[in-house]
Amino acid sequence: PTLNSMDSVSDRDYLIEFLSAMSTIMMHLSRFCEEIIIWNSNEYRFVEIDDAYSTGSSIMPQKKNPDIAELVRGKTGRVYGALMSLLTTMKGIPLAYNKDMQEDKEFVFDAIDTVKGCLALFTGMIRTMKFNNDIMENSAKNGFTNATDAADYLVNHGVAFRDAHGIVGQLVLYCIEKDIALDDMTLEEYKAISPVFEEDIYEAISMKTCVDKRMTIGAPSKAAM
Repeated sequence: PTLNSMDSVSDRDYLIEFLSAMSTIMMHLSRFCEEIIIWNSNEYRFVEIDDAYSTGSSIMPQKKNPDIAELVRGKTGRVYGALMSLLTTMKGIPLAYNKDMQEDKEFVFDAIDTVKGCLALFTGMIRTMKFNNDIMENSAKNGFTNATDAADYLVNHGVAFRDAHGIVGQLVLYCIEKDIALDDMTLEEYKAISPVFEEDIYEAISMKTCVDKRMTIGAPSKAAM
């Protein structure tokens, strides 16, 4: 029951809030789809989308297009449009019911169908998608994700953080010049920059260690997750 009869017939807040919630869902799906589209590109090759959720190019037979991800990203604007349409319809009408308000039906129902369809296709795409773990791990290594862990290693061995920061900066510059990752450096190369480094540096900067040692709330370690 509504406590005010005028409010009963003049109000569409529940639909505006519902469309806002669906727009938020679509915004998150769209962002995730953008990641997948990038990950699927030849430059990244982080993922392989199942044939059921992708198509070949109309001209290039070797291409595998992330169709569902692109369509979900595109449909987001359609749901946003429904929210803006209803807000625009409601902005200038007086109390209470006005015939303008029948415009709520078509695009609210369309938005519901759109979001339901996108959720179904998105979850199917994710469920069947293969992740190229080796490529992703190599990318993480080449991005110097573990540089902070190298600095932590030095601090744990008595080096002041200010000095450790500078040493790791030298390591990164050296790796860039040689086109290698921190993991690829020999112990002799490490010691040439700082004699503090020992064989255990490799364990300290491994991707597994980098992830597992982060235990705070929201951190990526398995225990925290």
